[in-house]
Amino acid sequence: MPTIHISIERQELILRDENGAALFRAAISSGAAGIGFEEGSGRTPTGRFRICSKHGENAPLNTLFRARIPVGTWPCPGAPQDAILARILCLDGLDAANANTRARYIYIHGTSDTAHLGIPASHGCIRLSPQDIAALYPLVPLGTEVTIG
Repeated sequence: MPTIHISIERQELILRDENGAALFRAAISSGAAGIGFEEGSGRTPTGRFRICSKHGENAPLNTLFRARIPVGTWPCPGAPQDAILARILCLDGLDAANANTRARYIYIHGTSDTAHLGIPASHGCIRLSPQDIAALYPLVPLGTEVTIG
């Protein structure tokens, strides 16, 4: 099974195969408030995770999600500037420190705020361009392990 490695320092996601070879790379945006585990902190948790659910298969790239449900298309009136778009990969924390990740709704997802990819700018999630999350989505089955550090 492939694994996902996310570097906070490099603001980069790499999907690796079973032998460690890079299959996919993308610029990301992690939490503007830095790293951390506290509810409501806007910080990105670090450690070991697994993908516990996937949302948005075959959705158009400009599909807007709220609470993991498609609710329209971007842009639209009332949508936030940093809208969740295209696909969502939900994370479940595997370490004691990040065990609340699922309850915090920390995802890997597409963003409308592509101008800030490559720098920390999210509310704690890992953001990718809609094109990158759509390309990554079919490559990662449920249970794929993710490391953020």
